[in-house]
Amino acid sequence: MKKHNTSQPVNQEAKQTDLSVNKSDPNNKFLTTNQGVKINDDNNSLKSGERGPSLLEDFILREKITHFDHERIPERIVHARGSGAHGFFEVTNPIPQFTKAAFLQQVGQKTPVFARFSTVAGSRGSTDLARDVRGFSVKFYTEAGIYDFVGNNIPVFFIQDASKFPDLIHAVKPEPHNEIPQAASAHDTFWDFISLMPESMHMVMWAMSDRAIPRSYRMMEGFGVHTFRFINEQDESHFVKIHWKPKLGTHAVVWDEAQKISGKNPDFHRQDLWDAIDTGNFPEWELGVQVIPEADESKYDFDLLDPTKLVPEELVPVTIIGRMVLNRNPDNFFAETEQIAFHPGHVVPGIDFTNDPLLQGRLFSYTDTQLSRLGSPNFHEIPINRSISPTHNNQRDGHMRQEINTGRVSYHPNSLGGGCPYQARIAEGGFASFNERIDAHKVRARSESFSDHFSQATLFYNSQTEVEQGHIIKALRFELSKVATTAIRVRMLGLLSQVDATLAEKVAEGLGLPVPKQPETPMNHGVGADADGTQESKILLQPQQPSDALGMIKNPTITKTIESRKVAILCNDGVNEAQLANLKKLLLVQGAKGCVIAPHMGFVSTDAGGAVAVEGSFLNASSVLFDAIYIPGGEAASVLAEDPDALEFINDAYKHCKVIGAQAEGLDVLAATTFASKTANNDDAGLIVDRDGDNNFGQAFIDAMGQHRIWDREPKI
Repeated sequence: MKKHNTSQPVNQEAKQTDLSVNKSDPNNKFLTTNQGVKINDDNNSLKSGERGPSLLEDFILREKITHFDHERIPERIVHARGSGAHGFFEVTNPIPQFTKAAFLQQVGQKTPVFARFSTVAGSRGSTDLARDVRGFSVKFYTEAGIYDFVGNNIPVFFIQDASKFPDLIHAVKPEPHNEIPQAASAHDTFWDFISLMPESMHMVMWAMSDRAIPRSYRMMEGFGVHTFRFINEQDESHFVKIHWKPKLGTHAVVWDEAQKISGKNPDFHRQDLWDAIDTGNFPEWELGVQVIPEADESKYDFDLLDPTKLVPEELVPVTIIGRMVLNRNPDNFFAETEQIAFHPGHVVPGIDFTNDPLLQGRLFSYTDTQLSRLGSPNFHEIPINRSISPTHNNQRDGHMRQEINTGRVSYHPNSLGGGCPYQARIAEGGFASFNERIDAHKVRARSESFSDHFSQATLFYNSQTEVEQGHIIKALRFELSKVATTAIRVRMLGLLSQVDATLAEKVAEGLGLPVPKQPETPMNHGVGADADGTQESKILLQPQQPSDALGMIKNPTITKTIESRKVAILCNDGVNEAQLANLKKLLLVQGAKGCVIAPHMGFVSTDAGGAVAVEGSFLNASSVLFDAIYIPGGEAASVLAEDPDALEFINDAYKHCKVIGAQAEGLDVLAATTFASKTANNDDAGLIVDRDGDNNFGQAFIDAMGQHRIWDREPKI
């Protein structure tokens, strides 16, 4: 019998005193349940076969997640900071051949929705601009009952099995001994966990990319993460991946900008969503699906049930089936946005689950969480959670019960109530789970098809432009530089070398460390207790060809529109009224807005004797809150060239690759900036200047804004 190797890599820096555990006591070295039962496998939930569904009898999983779900009251443990809005979903391309879901059957069919967007790790009081995954959830109030789409703005996740979710969140949350840092993953415990979980490497690439710092909720994609099932009227099953694609394209801020926005306006995303709806710029997304026949389940070189994998759009194109428009802000933030309760288990006939082991755990966890957060199993009676379809069940009592049910019958079957409510046949819209055959042993294990942890991480990295790759490198340098334990940084460099050798080398250069010749073995220190200690994780497959859909700069969803973008118009007394009015008018036609920023609040005078209201000053505004800058002419415009706050405003915009325009005397301001030579030599596509009153200036400025960022300004790494 092979002896289990329990030794850990020795590192002097990692030898830190942990007073919570008496390591000299041999009984303290094992994980146990709350009842003291030693746990043999803490990494895998109990399933019916390696790819089968999780089993309710898994008392270890239920105890672990139950405790985790109840750790915070009343704030959400994850996704605490969010914002939401009402709207509708409209079918544009029915798909009855794939699903019998009633709300997807007819062109023009509309369903009321409420969508909530959120960060994951931070508390309710944290900033909107943390580097983090964003939640993207939609409650559909269908005629057949509530359907909840519960997703993120990233299509994959850090872990493969729900058993590790509490560990992941414990690792990323503020460290328990000092409650630092808030809403940040740049600290030891998070990267300690990640460095020992190679299955996380695909998600790490996404989280270190610009996807984790979106420009706004309105400009980010949404993904279902898990593979679900569509069931049609013939009881045929298809696997499905769900996508939301924003009308305005997928855009982000840069990291330096994100940090400054957090200081200037930590409610930046929340305010952006509210203001857009309030001014009639209704956010819109297209709903798309990747549909895979049941017979093709094993066709690909990745497992459809693995939540750390995606289905490349080049293999299975996304079919657009409808659109969502958000057109009404909440009347009461707490009553609606905070009390709304999403649940991936809220499905309607035509939509069903797969045996994804992360999804299986969430089906239990979300109900348990809502019991804690909203106080009772009657959370479905809170107005924002109520179904528009009549509800008839035999539940009458309990804390916070609101509905007053009449009659003497609250059981089934019965004769005193005429048998009502009775069970609905499938033909009458009754829900029935897909009749999937399962014949397997009860095991705590994962399928070998889950063991490729690097090929899609490599695919993602190779699909980024050079600029985006540079951002990932800088993000990893920033995050890992905050890690105090050298051994953790070295482990991460070993894992990064399995994704891309050049990536690892450039991150290592920023950390002042060498890339290890080979990753630490075993990579995953959390392998099952009966494993033989050999390296569990390895590259099994070659990555696919690069995919533009995985990047943002070359993403097919990108558009040239500047709709709802904001331009800071820097003014002083004596501003050229005609130039100012002309550009504001051109922006308005394009659906954008020009905001007057001046050295002081109140009004600035114009050269024509008028007055223009000031919407922000250099004290309370910043270029990071705007998408472009315009400096009109005027006799006193050059005064701004002597204002250090104005110059910081403009220099930051240039640093963040934004379009900058100036006319007449406004060019004198640019002559005092750090990029004056670029203006003089006319060799920057994002500097639009007009000394002599060119009639094409306005259109040239708008066309340049359509590029969104001038990435050529960024130095190459």
